[in-house]
Amino acid sequence: MTDCIFCKIAAHELDADIVYEDDDVIAFEDMNPQTPVHTLLIPKKHYDNLSDDVDEALLGTLFGKVPLIARLKGIEESGYRIVANTGAHGRQTVYHLHIHILGGANMPISMGPAD
Repeated sequence: MTDCIFCKIAAHELDADIVYEDDDVIAFEDMNPQTPVHTLLIPKKHYDNLSDDVDEALLGTLFGKVPLIARLKGIEESGYRIVANTGAHGRQTVYHLHIHILGGANMPISMGPAD
């Protein structure tokens, strides 16, 4: 995907505050954080979202890295929330599969009603 901002970050064509990277995934700070800790974790290979026939092994790798990122960000013990928005009704705004890792403050019980 030549116009995908997350693909450009994964390819190091755009700057990002990188938290973690390996051959399959990259984690970086959200440019518009919603909580004190707001890190995005993405596969380097482009998938639009969870409904995009994502390889199960890659999903395991992706979700398996969440505790590591939480530990690196210092929120493993206090707790955190992960969110993977999918599609327009799921409020996905960047169509590259990504997981929001949110923490550093008490989370609201609900994310609120959709617009």
